Amino acid sequence: MAAASTAALAAAVAAAAVKLRGHVTVTPTVPSTWLSAAAGCEVRLKLENVQRTGSFKVRGATHSLLCLPAAVRKHGVVAASSGNHGLGLAAAGQQLGVAVTVFVPETTPPAKRAAIAAQGAEVRVHGDDCVVTEQFAREFAASRGQAYVSPYNDLDVVAGQGTVGVELLADWPEVDTVYVALGGGGLVSGLAAYAKMHRPGLDVVACSPVASPAMAECVRAGAIIDVPCGTTWSDSTAGGVEPGAITFPWVRELVDRYVDVDEAAIEAALLAMLTQQHLLVEGAAAVAVAALLADRKRRGQRAAVIVCGGNLPLDLLRRLLARN
Repeated sequence: MAAASTAALAAAVAAAAVKLRGHVTVTPTVPSTWLSAAAGCEVRLKLENVQRTGSFKVRGATHSLLCLPAAVRKHGVVAASSGNHGLGLAAAGQQLGVAVTVFVPETTPPAKRAAIAAQGAEVRVHGDDCVVTEQFAREFAASRGQAYVSPYNDLDVVAGQGTVGVELLADWPEVDTVYVALGGGGLVSGLAAYAKMHRPGLDVVACSPVASPAMAECVRAGAIIDVPCGTTWSDSTAGGVEPGAITFPWVRELVDRYVDVDEAAIEAALLAMLTQQHLLVEGAAAVAVAALLADRKRRGQRAAVIVCGGNLPLDLLRRLLARN
């Protein structure tokens, strides 16, 4: 699957924003007093944690289903997910009347599996890594003549995720720097393609946990490689990058800088978001907050953090509170 040009991706994001009207929540961009003080610059938060399903992932999932021909949708779709993509696709399928089967790796928290099933999807467990799960799910879909909806390796999905950037610039066209958690690269690719087209000079910072920096390491290596990934608070960005991922060249072209943060910094950001911002966010969102605080090369005085989701499993919340 060849990646579209950056200009074509930006156009696809703009079209997706129109198509998604009425299907997803337009989320707010709000000032953060404590983060602004801590970072020494003006900081605003784009709150995807209040999105339908509690994550930006529903944008790409819904857009992908809306783009499928009716004849394809009637046979149902298949996905692989560590949680939020599956949850988003299940919700989109329920809304649009499309049957959804979601394969999850063994590492997916039970609460996320249950949440996906509660949206009407069939949940199956396979593999101990996202890449293994994705390969198996693709083969399963092909054997049944069903469409496979990738969490990031799909233009329609990436275009849907990028609508976060459309809303951010509408709310805050003067933003200088954006901090985005980096998993498979769908969110940062779509957002950056659109935003850089409309805000030249925007500084896009991709944020990863040191324990699982797969896409960042692939970019540093200049090729998609197997990157050992450990346990992290940021379970929704953990795992490897699928061979041939269309997001890889976009990430290389569009991301200006990479900031990796350790588990202590992510944990501290989770706790601060809860106690200072009064928001429950998931590990991936805390990665972006921690990266902002750790970034010694902050440019400009207007920084946005994409709070990509709020689905922190109850067992992790209990662990966070017990440790602090």
